[in-house]
Amino acid sequence: MTHPAPTGWSRLTAKLPRTNSRSVRGLALASLISQIMIVVTGGAVRLTASGLGCPEWPRCTATSIVNTPEMGIHGVIEFGNRLLTFVLTAIAIAMVVSLWNLRKERKDLFRLAIALAAGIPAQAILGGITVLTQLNPWVVGWHFIVSMVLIVLATVLVNRARITSVQAATSAAPLGSRLLRQILTAAAVLTAITVFLGVIVTGSGPHAGDAGAARNNLDPDLMTRIHAAPVYLLVLTVAVALVLVYRQSAARRLRTSVVILAAVVLAQGAVGYLQHFLHLPVVLVAIHMLGASVLTAAMANSLYLAVSRQERSTLESDNCGVVSEPAGLRGDQ
Repeated sequence: MTHPAPTGWSRLTAKLPRTNSRSVRGLALASLISQIMIVVTGGAVRLTASGLGCPEWPRCTATSIVNTPEMGIHGVIEFGNRLLTFVLTAIAIAMVVSLWNLRKERKDLFRLAIALAAGIPAQAILGGITVLTQLNPWVVGWHFIVSMVLIVLATVLVNRARITSVQAATSAAPLGSRLLRQILTAAAVLTAITVFLGVIVTGSGPHAGDAGAARNNLDPDLMTRIHAAPVYLLVLTVAVALVLVYRQSAARRLRTSVVILAAVVLAQGAVGYLQHFLHLPVVLVAIHMLGASVLTAAMANSLYLAVSRQERSTLESDNCGVVSEPAGLRGDQ
């Protein structure tokens, strides 16, 4: 009996990983880094007043897909930010393809990869709306919030990619104690509120993305004070979490994640105060935007590890917390 010749797709799938190999873990990390970088470049667009450097969407101008020399540096910056979307798209497609053979066995990874891939065109459309609405501060704010959601998804993807299929199916008790999980859940809620209020503060401030763009007409000083309130609570909550992970002798990765979270919270708070008292210098605002992304990722990482149901030994093993598949299941390429 003769078998049909393999198609190009079947030949490709035969070469794809059958476990969450090093390439899968690398792509997951690239997804997280690229999601943070798009926030940084988006901040550069806003802080250099290049938000309307390309005044049309999806074209840069009514007659050109790319920026033109007449548009100057603002056109270069805005179009450069748009080009980064293609980098994110390439990474997202590579992530989905690399998980094709695992789409049934590791539905968790595949669904996260699909969600991240779907978020990219959604963000592109939302970015287009910001241009077509002449940088409406509320639309710009939601553009930023969606990026934070994608960073959370990418952070979970990085963590899930560290573990094997056997470990993913493990039904052990949560790694963090009930009290620690509650404290970190409260910290996550406070982080979300802080980021949301920070977006509103930004919409009331001077960095509109273009000299002619409207602001949200809220009092910047008042909104800054309101924004600071959950920050105080966040610092206190994370301090409690830090005490708990040491008193309860938590797994090393969980303990380390909370230490990193505490450091990020303190650094972000310090930058926030400094930029306010120095009247929002561009460099500090850019660092604060990067800090919001890192804070979101650090918070998602700590909460994920606290609720994780993998065995403690899994999170304290070598090779970045990854325990190898049994030899008969290994399919790394």
